[in-house]
Amino acid sequence: QVQLVESGGGLVQAGGSLGLSCAASADTRSTCGMGWFRQAPGKEREFVAGINRSTGSTSYGDSVKGRFTISRDNSKNTVYLQMNSLKPEETAVYYCSAKLSGEPWSLPRIYDYWGQGTQVTVSS
Repeated sequence: QVQLVESGGGLVQAGGSLGLSCAASADTRSTCGMGWFRQAPGKEREFVAGINRSTGSTSYGDSVKGRFTISRDNSKNTVYLQMNSLKPEETAVYYCSAKLSGEPWSLPRIYDYWGQGTQVTVSS
């Protein structure tokens, strides 16, 4: 079965950096795109970043452009999210996702698979 497992979450000071990793099962190699979303308590799930597995093209949410970087290693079937200059309001559960289709990237409902999430807490 398709599985996505996030890791790397934790506690970081405001202005600090944190790297997340998403390990995907072999079945996920059939997907076209992978992305990261986050959800804070009481808020809707927010698009963070997406990447096309084949071309490497990327897309970012407006609030993270210039600070976050998504990348992938297809040989390891893994997607990464490097987060820099983190802000307290970015405290959330971060989810890895995958979908069979290509663009668009920013809508949660068009993703086919989801990980369990990893907590990121940014202290002020």
